[in-house]
Amino acid sequence: MKKLIYIFVVFFVAGSQLSNANPIQFTNDWKTLNFFRIPATQFMMKGKSVDIIARKSSSVIYRTLDKNLWNATSASWIWETSKSVPPTDLSKKGDDDRNISIYFVFLDRASAERIGLSADIKTLLTSKQARIVIYSFGGDKARNTVQKNPYLGNRGVTIIKRSAKVGFFEETVDLANDYKKAFGSLPEALVGIALASDSDDTGGLVVARIESLRIE
Repeated sequence: MKKLIYIFVVFFVAGSQLSNANPIQFTNDWKTLNFFRIPATQFMMKGKSVDIIARKSSSVIYRTLDKNLWNATSASWIWETSKSVPPTDLSKKGDDDRNISIYFVFLDRASAERIGLSADIKTLLTSKQARIVIYSFGGDKARNTVQKNPYLGNRGVTIIKRSAKVGFFEETVDLANDYKKAFGSLPEALVGIALASDSDDTGGLVVARIESLRIE
């Protein structure tokens, strides 16, 4: 009987945690940012997942988040690659190809109320108020290495979750803790998410997928 009660409690707790997670769907709500004179990376939206092909290319897809998700402090997802760019130093411009990067974009509450829901990715990435935590599947550094992003200065960090290679991996990240380590305070509002995949610097090929992206 005690064993049955224990099993029930375990499943109840696990189910409660799952119900608190907010799945992020890959639909037409995502917008695309391409770059001048660089071929576009392909993102094929499939609801719970997105397939990615980056052939000597670079692009970003992004979406803003509804206000009820601004307090999210953690995230999880699955990503996999069957073709990978070579390892490069992601802290250097012009040498920063990566299979996949996931950007979590934060603003202070006042700025979020003012521009959060209507902002495009260029506004968010260039805003002096924005703070960005990037998790990357790529690069030549060890897992959980933290690097300054060469395009964002003190407003963004890249955390290497997987070095450049092929494989299938599940990730769970503590957004609040990683934000605090990077910027010295707790985040106020998670206003947007972006995905990038690029292989234009090395002239390589990425074939990848992200699925089951959740925030809570």
